[in-house]
Amino acid sequence: MKRILLLVFVWGQTFSQIDVVGNQITADKLKEHITILASDSLEGREVGQPGEEMAAEYMSNYFNHIGIPPYKDSTYYQEIPLEKRVIESVNIKIGGDQYDFKDDFYTYPNFSPARIRSKDFVFLGYGIDSESYSDYNTNVEGKVIMIFNGEPIDEQGNYLVSGGKEKSPQSNWKFKLNTAKENGAKAVLFITENYQSTYERVEHKIEHPGVSLAQKEEPIPFFYISEKMANDALGKGKTKKFKKKIKSKKKSINKVINKSIILVTKNNDNFFTGKNVLALIEGTDPELKDEIIVITAHYDHIGIIDGLIHNGADDNATGTAALLEVAAAFQLAKKLGYEFKRSVLFFPNSAEEKGLLGSYYYTENPEFPLENTIACLNVDMIGRMDEFHPNDSNYVYLIGSDKLSTDLHNISEKSNKKYVNMDLDYTFNDPNDPNRFYYRSDHYNFARKNIPSIFYFSGVHEDYHKHTDTMEKLVYEKVESIARLIFYTAWELSNADSRPRVDKENDFKLNRY
Repeated sequence: MKRILLLVFVWGQTFSQIDVVGNQITADKLKEHITILASDSLEGREVGQPGEEMAAEYMSNYFNHIGIPPYKDSTYYQEIPLEKRVIESVNIKIGGDQYDFKDDFYTYPNFSPARIRSKDFVFLGYGIDSESYSDYNTNVEGKVIMIFNGEPIDEQGNYLVSGGKEKSPQSNWKFKLNTAKENGAKAVLFITENYQSTYERVEHKIEHPGVSLAQKEEPIPFFYISEKMANDALGKGKTKKFKKKIKSKKKSINKVINKSIILVTKNNDNFFTGKNVLALIEGTDPELKDEIIVITAHYDHIGIIDGLIHNGADDNATGTAALLEVAAAFQLAKKLGYEFKRSVLFFPNSAEEKGLLGSYYYTENPEFPLENTIACLNVDMIGRMDEFHPNDSNYVYLIGSDKLSTDLHNISEKSNKKYVNMDLDYTFNDPNDPNRFYYRSDHYNFARKNIPSIFYFSGVHEDYHKHTDTMEKLVYEKVESIARLIFYTAWELSNADSRPRVDKENDFKLNRY
């Protein structure tokens, strides 16, 4: 009876009193979701494991229960193609010399198993092909090429491709690899300065390869080799001589090296899928409903490590629960006849813990046009206090709100003052902040597509990525306040006269990938 009376009361409210709907987001409802998402039965929600599947099913059932239909073809899921590759063995022999994996060269298991035999190979300078400078003055079809890392410079210290003090995009190893593939090369050997220290920085990734997106088109085989190995193949001291000559002449050196080369790799491949969950509530304006606000939170965590379940109560059952209740609030508003012009996409995503892979996959394969996506509100870890606010739960870190759009920042500030009045902390908005949180959650993949974005966050604590991140340590009233702030901000965005203008150049470099 109380519930019926409440709904009747709400129905009679004016548009300006939408806070009555927002107040339906409560600590108790959020706790119900977190109790399930952070339970031992979900085994830490590791992507590709039964716990992730159970979490996805729980959320899709909830969306269906509150009346949000599947977004397409009777499904709430966008499958994420994933792979985990481990190097089983790798062998390189040049001339009569056999070289050792890790001591002389290294690689990552990013390409299919290879077996390459050739009577010679090509030294190709820096492996760059541009209008201002090109190493591709010889045919490399079917050849293994050996190239320097980086970009050549002149006597004045200017890069030959860019013409200035900053490197060009063509100096990036991925760019070079694609160029080599386009020109028909079979494999690339990158000559690496300070090989030992370089290898030590990447050793963990090689010894413990992570999960990555399964590639539709795989790169050609590539290897990072020491200068010693390069000089063995090219001739003593040749790497320094070639660099010096390119620098003084301002043009490439390429040379066919008449030494046989054998490259053989074997991988242990495991291909599987993760699940992004998508639920769309359409706006009420016939024209503006094609414009979409995305609310995202990753629901995956790191699973079982050393026999201990890492429940991830704060990271990120809190954000996921907030997203679910914001969705329920919008759906309630729609049922009660409240008009909101633009549509809202609720996007619990997976594989965040593996490198923001779920959100990256979506932004590269969007189910709704990115040009129609006007803003992203991302919520990740909102249930604890950090060392800088030990006795104050009425704060939230906002990251990115003003990086692309003054309008988004102003709407965020207005929504907070009008409805919630939390302390908005912009500490981590500093591009020089060493934590680099701007790059570490899913809003980043929308920001790199020039979509105005906000990251809601309460900070790191002593239980971060530990099995001790459990629900009894959460401050549910804090989760409630932040969830309401997200709802009201999305509500104001949905009903704004115009979409947030992109009027700023982001002072974070959007080059993570």
